[in-house]
Amino acid sequence: MPRLAFDVAFCAQLGKLQGSVKQGVFDAWEKFERLTLDQLFKDQGLKLETLKQARDPHIRTIRIDQGTRGVVLAPDSGDTYVLLRVMPHDKAIAWAVKQKASINTVTQAVEIRDIAMLDELTPSYERLAPAPDQRLFARFSDGDLAALGIDDTTLRQARVLTTPEQLEVFAPYFPQDQREVLEYLAAGFAVEDVWRDLVAVSLANQPAEPVGPADYESAIHRTRTRIALVTASEELRDILEKPFDAWRVFLHPSQHKVAYRASFSGPAQVTGGPGTGKTVVALHRVRHLLRHLRDGDRILLTTYTNALVAALRAGLGALVEKEALRDRVDIMTVDAFAGRVVSTSRRPLRAGEEQARWDRAAQATGFTGTAQFLAQEYKHVILAQNLRTCEEYEAADRKGRGSALPVSARPLVWRAIEEFTRRLAADGLRTYLGTCAEAADLLQAGGPRYRHVVVDEAQDLHPAQWRVLRAAAPTRPDDLFITGDPHQRIYDTKVSLKAIGIKVAGRSTKMRKNYRSTHEILSWSTALLHGRSFEQLEDETGNETLLGYRSALHGNGPESHAAESPEAELKALVTHVRGWLDSGITPGEIGVSTRFNKTCEQVTETLRAAGIPATRVRGDAPALPDAVSIGTMHSFKGLEYRCVAVIGVHDGALPFPKAVTPPEVDRLQHEADLLAERCLLFVACTRARDGLYVSWSGKPSPFLLEAAR
Repeated sequence: MPRLAFDVAFCAQLGKLQGSVKQGVFDAWEKFERLTLDQLFKDQGLKLETLKQARDPHIRTIRIDQGTRGVVLAPDSGDTYVLLRVMPHDKAIAWAVKQKASINTVTQAVEIRDIAMLDELTPSYERLAPAPDQRLFARFSDGDLAALGIDDTTLRQARVLTTPEQLEVFAPYFPQDQREVLEYLAAGFAVEDVWRDLVAVSLANQPAEPVGPADYESAIHRTRTRIALVTASEELRDILEKPFDAWRVFLHPSQHKVAYRASFSGPAQVTGGPGTGKTVVALHRVRHLLRHLRDGDRILLTTYTNALVAALRAGLGALVEKEALRDRVDIMTVDAFAGRVVSTSRRPLRAGEEQARWDRAAQATGFTGTAQFLAQEYKHVILAQNLRTCEEYEAADRKGRGSALPVSARPLVWRAIEEFTRRLAADGLRTYLGTCAEAADLLQAGGPRYRHVVVDEAQDLHPAQWRVLRAAAPTRPDDLFITGDPHQRIYDTKVSLKAIGIKVAGRSTKMRKNYRSTHEILSWSTALLHGRSFEQLEDETGNETLLGYRSALHGNGPESHAAESPEAELKALVTHVRGWLDSGITPGEIGVSTRFNKTCEQVTETLRAAGIPATRVRGDAPALPDAVSIGTMHSFKGLEYRCVAVIGVHDGALPFPKAVTPPEVDRLQHEADLLAERCLLFVACTRARDGLYVSWSGKPSPFLLEAAR
């Protein structure tokens, strides 16, 4: 029986399709399910048509609704057709006649390329190209490129390119697998690295028999990372109605290899930039672990903030349908888990309370330094190194602290910190990190509570929090699965996992492909961090870099707006959000992020006054699908939207002076705080998928000025 499968590029369109078009797609799929091939070709409603002047006879179109057509791959043999795109009638025809299908001789996967555009571009670049030894891929032999799946047609086109910028011009028209290979090589990776990270993972678990050059039926079944074979109407309805969750259908081979690996011999780690699918991999890993849990075993799925907890809970609910399985997963922040372990009635300190308590502790002990110094010494030295006595503190290594502290001065600091903690206990109060330290002790004494712990957004966790997680699961295979990105570290926390007993050497994977933001948004956002050094989550030599980090999507670049006043900036925001809504984007697909809660309230009131539904992102409350989400940059961590407006990016907000330690207090902490502020803006901007709007009033943030240089 014939069937209609779906290409990942079609799934990427889903959020932009009207309801009638989605229904037309469903109706077309149903016809493929109940009609024979002969009946399909004769069906006047479907109109499975060949195209005049088509570069490939296998590319045809079908009717979706009045004025809309779908472009399909229609092989000569086999029953499986693939829906590639859905477009207005004339655009669909214009796009379809330029495409050519092929089967990659190495990966055995189906490929689609815009052969007409490539043929048009290549001659002009050939005329402009310098000597062959000065071109982009000169150091790679034809044999090396062929071994990576580069065919003769792409080879000719790649050989004319001189710069990475020229590759960006060609990239949208290349076959996807071959484009990725070229992007990796252009980013500086060796042939062996590209084979390991791209080609080998594509070949894993594939049948050994080669696919013939015209055997599209077999090739389609070997392209499961880009082509979805839908077998039930409920499954298709789910995809069509939840387009933002289309990632559930596709996992890149590198993601699938990690998420569904049978077992790791110990803690495993996945790192990567924003949008590389780390959270997706973590959720799929939970799904895999659930299938192998023994009676009584449970999984802890944990992260940093309540907003992320809500996102993880929704993601797992979409991925794991059986409630009985989901009930075996506890989803909460690390701090919430620690509070559950300690089971105390002491209230955590609220924001703003801690400073005054450090001041009182300093006064009570005669410490003449700043309260800020005491708070940071407590966090970055005593709790970070789990120091329990004054003697241990006197002998401690203060590496990473930029302020000198003679050994003779340390007893007074220790007394001030003891005074701080004593008064907290007397008043029935506690700090979150102090609670984590208590919880780790209790778990070490009473035994672990989970078989597996899966950690998302790990880069901001403090060593005290890591000790809780290490103690929460027994040291054995598949105990910890960790995802994170040092480039999104928005708090001043650094950690040595190895020092805490979490060794991921040999079990660490880096994701480099962005599946969320367009290339244009990603390039603009990455410039905010250019030239900065980022420590890795693990203990390996060197620093974390964005080498090879790239997007598979292309679209419009970010827009920016300089307003004369905050009031004018809010007015401009309303105009921009209305433009998004008028283009068919739903309110729930829009996020507005800013540095301060006060500005969030102003944005919410302004949008509501303009008749635009708006809601605040708070805690673990789920986002509303019919309202624009408004939140601070911190609360937007880990979230994503189709379009994002980042406002209030002016000097004095980013960096925010109160969030940056003065250099005279601690030079190294000052630099770390500035980097955290820069990362905060980077995180906010990379929440956007299709559209990014950045605005300010008065003087722009120096981060914007530096990125533009």
